[in-house]
Amino acid sequence: MAGETFTPDPRALPGRRGAWRLAALVLAGGLLAGACARKDAASAGPRLALSTCRVEGLEAPALCGTYDVFEDRAAKQGRKISLRVVVVPALAAAPEPEPLVLLAGGPGQAATEVTVLKAVDRIHRVRDILLVDQRGTGASHPLKCNPAPPDEGLAAKFDDAYREEEFRKCLEGYDADPRLYTTPIAMDDLDEVRDALGYPKLNLWGVSYGTRAALVYMRQHPDRVRTAILDGVAPLSLYLPLYSPRDGQRALDLLFTHCEQDAACGKAFPELRARVQAMLEQMAQAPVKVRVAHPLTGVPEEVTLSRRTVLQALFGQLYVPELAALVPLVLDKATRGEWSPFVALSQGITGGMSESVSHGMFFSVVCAEDAPFITDEAIERETAGTWFGASMVRNMLEPCGVWPRGTVPEGYREPVHSPVPTLLLSGELDPVTPPSWAEEARKTLPHSLHVVVPGVGHSTMALGCIQKLMADFVAQGSVEGLKSECGAAMSRPPFFTSFAGPVP
Repeated sequence: MAGETFTPDPRALPGRRGAWRLAALVLAGGLLAGACARKDAASAGPRLALSTCRVEGLEAPALCGTYDVFEDRAAKQGRKISLRVVVVPALAAAPEPEPLVLLAGGPGQAATEVTVLKAVDRIHRVRDILLVDQRGTGASHPLKCNPAPPDEGLAAKFDDAYREEEFRKCLEGYDADPRLYTTPIAMDDLDEVRDALGYPKLNLWGVSYGTRAALVYMRQHPDRVRTAILDGVAPLSLYLPLYSPRDGQRALDLLFTHCEQDAACGKAFPELRARVQAMLEQMAQAPVKVRVAHPLTGVPEEVTLSRRTVLQALFGQLYVPELAALVPLVLDKATRGEWSPFVALSQGITGGMSESVSHGMFFSVVCAEDAPFITDEAIERETAGTWFGASMVRNMLEPCGVWPRGTVPEGYREPVHSPVPTLLLSGELDPVTPPSWAEEARKTLPHSLHVVVPGVGHSTMALGCIQKLMADFVAQGSVEGLKSECGAAMSRPPFFTSFAGPVP
């Protein structure tokens, strides 16, 4: 998501069939003509024909087109795939030459389907916004694979079974070689699109997994990057999903601690941490069978909840603090045998995510770029002492047993060293890319600034002070002199002590 996906986004549906989804978050006439003129004058490379269009989620016309690349870039022959390209022209009559390009999350989200452009209104005034659906996503030869369709009932969504045949069926239906949908290949696609549009350099804006993509582009095309904004930083040392149990446990522990320290929450839900732990220990022995009304249809359904599926759902609930404010309340209800609120919150978070993410592309990335570097020893070490446990990692990697595995360049997982001015953004409460990962990335980015925003989860872009900071950074092309106090007075949203809301 540009607000979502790293790393795998656990706001996707729970259950073993959902664990792999943990995965895994514009203008009229003269301006459009101006964008075309800038493109034609700037480059001697191949041309990309664009035409006026409407893009869902954008409030004004944009320029749209497709650009063909070889699926096998190394061979430079065989099947070609079309990449969807959208340019939202700058508002200024004489815009800056380097656009801002969004690198979306997931892996598996499409840049043209992430409606977050309001966060960069200030930048858009003087720069084009470039959106390119990464190969395997959106309208760029998508690798769709959804073994649990959104119209299935609650029982299927909380199903704890892994069905290999469903993933094999996805593979059989592709007119594609899934080995060729990795990040390094996609970043070479992006640079070819840049050249075709005539842009001399790019300002990168990566969110979640998109921060990995941005770092890879910075390494492969260092002379083509003016600045980089990395929100929810996933450096190359972060293996998906190896660290998710550890980082998720940190976020969960913070939630319990903050509730205990809050007079109203602590009083309403005494000894909540211990009660939830006892409940999960019981569920490890025997799953709970409950009858709940589907939160959307109201139809009663029988659902079996295992310890694993409950924890997977809980992980997703931690992404957004405004929603996590409900977690103590729904967990308290669950410890008392009332599961409808917990199920409803889980269902509400997932929304249409299963349809908006190309899960096949997720596996093409993770099975080639992460799984080969994750050992059993590392899994046991990194998950020790967490509620989420080693099974969370192993379940998500299970489809890699059948998924075709691409290759990555030698030294791919080494830290990215770059002199490019870089703004690193972290949410204090992020369960999947906490601030420690941005600090890791900062070690090899000498011209960087790391801003941690209190009370915020996965993605900081919604905050006005962050939007201004991003605009100031891109405008000056440097972190020098930038103020980093954004959100210093912020804290976690108040906890709900009843469904009427927080205590006034």
